[in-house]
Amino acid sequence: MINCAYASKWMLSNPIEVRIGDRLDFSTARSIADQKAREKAAEPMLLAWFDKKSGKFSPDQICCDRDKPSWLVYAEKRGGHIAVDINNEEYVFVYRDVEPDVLTH
Repeated sequence: MINCAYASKWMLSNPIEVRIGDRLDFSTARSIADQKAREKAAEPMLLAWFDKKSGKFSPDQICCDRDKPSWLVYAEKRGGHIAVDINNEEYVFVYRDVEPDVLTH
């Protein structure tokens, strides 16, 4: 079984890859990811994230499936199709576009 927190590039569906040479903190990485997600979606909503430095992730689920960590499965099952990979999975953020929901209701 894989480590339930860590994601590998092969797990991410067509990620937006960002390389930043500077040392990043979570807040800066999140701001960069939010900006990249807005380039792909009218109203991106963050569903899940992973911070390799701290080993933290959200949603904070303890279980995982056989091939992917639970935070990533959670996001994908809720329409998360925009993945932003910063510095080779140092930070990963997964979004969905809420705009289509607004138009259908």
